[in-house]
Amino acid sequence: MGIDYYGVRLGKLEEWMKRFPPRYPEKYDKTHFCTELKNVPDGTDNVSTAGRIIAFRVMGKLTFAHIQDHTGKVQFALNARNIEADLYKFLVKHLDVGDYIGIKGVMFTTQKGERTLNVKECRLLAKALRSLPEKWHGLIDREQQARQRYLDLISNRETMERFAKRNEILRFMRRYLDEHGFFEVETPILQVASSGASARPFVTHHNALDLPLYLRIAPETYLKRLMVGGYERVYEIGKCFRNEGIDPSHLQEFTMLEYYVAYWNYRDNMKFIREMIQAMVKQTTGSLEIEYQGEKIDFSGEWQEITYRDLVLRDTGIDLDTITTLEQLKEEVKKRNLDIELDKHVGQGSLIDSLYKKYSRPKLIQPTFLTMHPSILVPLARQTDDNPDRLDMFQVVINSWELVKAYSELVDPIEQKNRLLDQKELAARGDDEAMMLEEDYIICMEYGMPPMSGLGLGIDRMVALLTDSKNIRDVIYFPSLKPIEQSEIELEEKESEPGGN
Repeated sequence: MGIDYYGVRLGKLEEWMKRFPPRYPEKYDKTHFCTELKNVPDGTDNVSTAGRIIAFRVMGKLTFAHIQDHTGKVQFALNARNIEADLYKFLVKHLDVGDYIGIKGVMFTTQKGERTLNVKECRLLAKALRSLPEKWHGLIDREQQARQRYLDLISNRETMERFAKRNEILRFMRRYLDEHGFFEVETPILQVASSGASARPFVTHHNALDLPLYLRIAPETYLKRLMVGGYERVYEIGKCFRNEGIDPSHLQEFTMLEYYVAYWNYRDNMKFIREMIQAMVKQTTGSLEIEYQGEKIDFSGEWQEITYRDLVLRDTGIDLDTITTLEQLKEEVKKRNLDIELDKHVGQGSLIDSLYKKYSRPKLIQPTFLTMHPSILVPLARQTDDNPDRLDMFQVVINSWELVKAYSELVDPIEQKNRLLDQKELAARGDDEAMMLEEDYIICMEYGMPPMSGLGLGIDRMVALLTDSKNIRDVIYFPSLKPIEQSEIELEEKESEPGGN
């Protein structure tokens, strides 16, 4: 039988309790973060820090170790000449990598030039009953990193830095929007209708009110209600939920920025978001050119612009201006032997979207404005005055990812209701991504809605680009994953148990 490492550590905890009760202290007076200690002059006494032991090297009567908090790590030393012999032996025997401790002492610099805290007092704050991943290799399995993010943060400093960059990006967005007169708001996550995007929703039930509810796929219609109420610039940064597939750029739970500005059209919006993204990239990376997975991406200057019709024509040979029915479009797809599952599409818009995503979007690597989408695609967008088959709309596509979707908003309540009734018909024919009719939203529009333009930006994708992360789940603390049995986790830990300190 193997060693019961859990039991060994539990026994050490019991010994600590006997010698230094209580078992789990309620607080510790920490004077410095770990990295701050490196700037404390040699000879400074009674400085303290607290954190997790991440390395432990016993060399007879001298032990060097490292303690880590969210700022980084610092070395500390246990010296039998400074601590009574019995206590030194106890500490060396009962401390393990992974333990949370508080230490106090005097700063000095070793002969190798490493800033070190010479410990006079040591307090166990929390015993690690399970071992951390093997110290020389860390946690390198990508799925395990996402499944046990807490271990990933402990083991991989670059993970902590990646999430610090995410925080910096979010702070920038809020500051930029606030400085441009926007007002941050919150809207419901539980909604009576699934609206604001073409996506399959998550369904739940409100027991007290006894009615079905949907996790929001977008905050759009509620933000527009606030615009009717008198706000002229609003934004929300929050979670949205779409019950669709998983790939490196899609997760069912994601974070989005969405904003609306009265009296703008989509062209005003294009200029604003380009300047905002350029300022954000410059601020957070130091340059307008980044490298993503070996590909240079240049955010500077004016971005290329191409219409939806021209893009699809270039990549498939199909001219959407000549297509008026779903059957015509299917015939064109068959004639050109395009690899599209025709049976899954009950609407023309769905098939057009599949053509674009299959043959065009993967080719858009540099920042690109995709404009003038077919009007059949987005029920909430305003049609172009001189061509009702097109929308006053744009998307920002970078690295084949849709970072932004925006348009001049449809503010005509009669037209809006007719379009949502068309969506209702598509739903009846089997389109599970069709938008629902919100009678309350139509009533709101009937009180008068100003001309405006709105925008949605996928924050997870933006962060992934700016941190060179291949999968958006790498920039989400706890992405949705299929659970595994607890016994499997315990087996993995036993196999990687380094044993003691």
